[in-house]
Amino acid sequence: MKTKVLSIGLVAIIMAAAFTILRKEVKVDTNSSQIAWVGEKVTGQHNGTVNIKEGALEVENGQVTGGSFVIDMNSIDVLDLEGEYKDKLMGHLRSDDFFSVESHPTAKFVITSIEKSEATDATHFLAGDLTIKGITNKITFPANITVKDGKATAKASFALDRTKWEIRYGSGSFFDGLGDKMIYDDFKLSVNLSSL
Repeated sequence: MKTKVLSIGLVAIIMAAAFTILRKEVKVDTNSSQIAWVGEKVTGQHNGTVNIKEGALEVENGQVTGGSFVIDMNSIDVLDLEGEYKDKLMGHLRSDDFFSVESHPTAKFVITSIEKSEATDATHFLAGDLTIKGITNKITFPANITVKDGKATAKASFALDRTKWEIRYGSGSFFDGLGDKMIYDDFKLSVNLSSL
């Protein structure tokens, strides 16, 4: 009788294990992950990068189901300028006219949902909460997400309206008579994430 009970218990454990969802959290590789940005104005554009400080992706049964990452706003870099002009623009981007880095040294993105996409240029649609300067807005964008050999990667390119985060400097939506000093509200981001 004891053997029979043990056998039934063993079968139940094996069955439960077979149907258990394989869920894990994988850390973002901050050395190989990065965000590239492009800001445009009437007379041209500037581009650069900003680093990811830390983050993790939730993987369930071989699919990314969630995650979050923190952006180091102090790492804002300008790639199309050098010397004094580069330093001047980086200082301006870190000032209260733009990202208020001294009082808000990090930004954060938290994934709230991931849906598979039928589009040819994206595997998924991501929705999440993006916090910049202490202001949180929901954003949605297409992305290419893969999980292979336990390693997750995510790539996405999209535009954001900076004024939703109270970044209004040089915006034609809020100031008249800017002429060729106007800076467009949308800035472009290209995100490249990979896990350890």
